Amino acid sequence: MSKTKILLVEDDPNLGDILQEYLGVKGFDVTLCRDGEQGWNKYKKDYYQLCILDVMMPKKDGFTLGKEIRKVEENIPIIYLTAKNLKEDVIQGFRIGADDYITKPFSMEELLMRIGAILRRTHHQGEKVALKTYSFGNFTLHYDKQQLEGPDGLHKLTSKENELLRLLAAAQNENVSRSYALKQIWGDDSYFNARSMDVYLSKIRKLLKSDETVQIITLHGEGFKLVAN
Repeated sequence: MSKTKILLVEDDPNLGDILQEYLGVKGFDVTLCRDGEQGWNKYKKDYYQLCILDVMMPKKDGFTLGKEIRKVEENIPIIYLTAKNLKEDVIQGFRIGADDYITKPFSMEELLMRIGAILRRTHHQGEKVALKTYSFGNFTLHYDKQQLEGPDGLHKLTSKENELLRLLAAAQNENVSRSYALKQIWGDDSYFNARSMDVYLSKIRKLLKSDETVQIITLHGEGFKLVAN
């Protein structure tokens, strides 16, 4: 069974190292970043199942990073860590979609229990939260029905087309890395899966031709984005 991948962004070097080592011993695959910008760059290049973000960080604070992550994957669980115990911080954290909020100092056991509870909850809710529609230009993606509605009618999508278009629509006008898309939908970023994804992208581009304001732009082979003017 593969390990749950966690993105940990914590600027305190001692706490960051301790958390990474502890969670690693408990069976998680943890990537540690020291500031918000590094955390954002790592997130765009890989696939994670949970994020643990410190609130007060240099270059990019945890709340800003959390908002950017939510634009790409609205359902990924996020836990915020903070040294402050202000009511305003807690309210802001939950307002932008925090799954949990832990005030330092905290015990490793408490964090582990909260991670376990969140992962169990999101696993059971996975099918429910996916039933959504996405609009871009003159198109509407009915994700739950695997249908794309556009100027030239209704198109039935394959499961891969549906997943790939949802990923692009959720991050509309923002770059999605090839590696991230492959790991989210195909499970790994192997050469053969990459070629398969290119075929599906080509099919999706043809479906979008009926609206000239909508297009998928490839960014130097590293990623792509759905642009809707």
